[in-house]
Amino acid sequence: MLIVAAVVVTVAAGVSLGLLATGDDGESAGPEQQGAATGTSRADSPAGPRTSPTPSPTRSYPLSKAPQTIPAVQSHTAARGPGWRPARGERVVVSDAELADEGRLIAGELGLTYAGRKDDARAGDVRLALSGDEGANPESYAMTVRGGRVVISGPGEAGVFYGTRTLKQEVTAGGTAPEGIVRDAPAKPVRGLMLDIARKHFTADWIEDRVRELADLKFNQLGLHFSDDQGFRIESDSHPEIVSRQHLTKAQVKKIVQLAESRHITVVPEIDSPGHLGAVIAAHPDLQLRNVNGAATRGAIDISKPESAEIVDDLLNEYAGLFPGGQWHLGGDEYQALVVPDPEASYPQLATAAREAHGSGATVADLATGWLNDRAATVRAHDRTPRAWNDGFFRNTSVQADPGIQVAYWTGKEIGARVPVEYLGAGRKVVNYNDEFLYYVLGEPQTFVYPTGERIYRQWTPRVLRGTVAVPARYDGQILGGSFAVWCDLANSQTQAQVAAGIRMPLRATVQKLWDAGEPGLSWARFKALADRLG
Repeated sequence: MLIVAAVVVTVAAGVSLGLLATGDDGESAGPEQQGAATGTSRADSPAGPRTSPTPSPTRSYPLSKAPQTIPAVQSHTAARGPGWRPARGERVVVSDAELADEGRLIAGELGLTYAGRKDDARAGDVRLALSGDEGANPESYAMTVRGGRVVISGPGEAGVFYGTRTLKQEVTAGGTAPEGIVRDAPAKPVRGLMLDIARKHFTADWIEDRVRELADLKFNQLGLHFSDDQGFRIESDSHPEIVSRQHLTKAQVKKIVQLAESRHITVVPEIDSPGHLGAVIAAHPDLQLRNVNGAATRGAIDISKPESAEIVDDLLNEYAGLFPGGQWHLGGDEYQALVVPDPEASYPQLATAAREAHGSGATVADLATGWLNDRAATVRAHDRTPRAWNDGFFRNTSVQADPGIQVAYWTGKEIGARVPVEYLGAGRKVVNYNDEFLYYVLGEPQTFVYPTGERIYRQWTPRVLRGTVAVPARYDGQILGGSFAVWCDLANSQTQAQVAAGIRMPLRATVQKLWDAGEPGLSWARFKALADRLG
């Protein structure tokens, strides 16, 4: 006996869609309310119903299958019906004016008409709506395909945007969005790609292409490491003397940032200090760190000099206006004064400055920690949350790193390496940049090899912070997510096009694991085939 029931789901702006209930044999229980199952509605006038109404869900339709997307959706409730596919003249409408950008984008991508804010419902509509669900994950969304219409709703604009990415992929991969309800949300709030544009100049157009690629895959951060020993790659008004010949103008960066913002991607800038400042030092040689014998220390600024802090803070303050997102990467790694056996003997000026600033027992590591804290304070004044590389944090220091600085964990190979649980056990939040899986280093120097999507897909999860072993599950909540990273140590080893091709499958595998760290539902072969279909 078929159990008949009708459930009404109400989305924003008063639009109601009937949910077909099914009996335990899975068959549909009856026609939807408000005429939606026939593809018409009392609200269809003045345009009137389609001349060829959308077929009603009937027993002749098999149960729908879950959409095939990258990353895979978290859940799909199957239903019987024809699904939805775009047709010329059909509309994208919004229930909330804040979703205009998302509406225009998906309309253009699918060849539909963006009709703006509307309260009526027509056959073929794609409706975007804010659900008003306070406290819910702002990146979550629900997508209902029923009666020839699509409704995408979520508590925040980002979630609705991700729903449009799912719809776009469904149509690209199969031509039809399957009947039913998708409920989806990411496992991790940080899903990033970091680009080293300091060692290798990447064109603005190429970076914009990566933004579009990242957005379609539901990444939400793009890191730009634009200052290093080899170059400083963004126009500067406060210190134009440090800028490399090949660089991005501020106008180009603003365009990149605006494109990213429109696709819910935060651009995370990085001016690495107190190491990796060779391009700045080249224009200010008096700030270069020198050891007790007067020998210059490559890339390292002398943090005992007030002028060193002044120039770095000038830059941090200047670029805070160019990068409005809430995140900032301070670097902090590989300060060469701390890789020698006895930093205090090798760099007596740093030892003296440490004692003057932090007391008689202070060390060079204390001075470096104080430097990191001071730079964190500079970006906090602009309402930014700072992060720093894990080897910029030191154990056994009298000066403790600001507890609010997130750890960008990339390696356990440095002198005095600290395992990830030391940071996690101290309560720090961590972003996973594991160099064993997520580092694409041009030219494969030292022991690096180009990472493969297959290895990431099969072996890596956000809890695998160092090497190949996961940290205990109890720390999962402190791991904010992860970032794939492109480093350009041997800049001419690959062209821009080769980099884009080389990171294509690793990016897709990475975001799958950041969206859902569990065992993937597809084999690697099927995942790769899906990526090829989606483009």
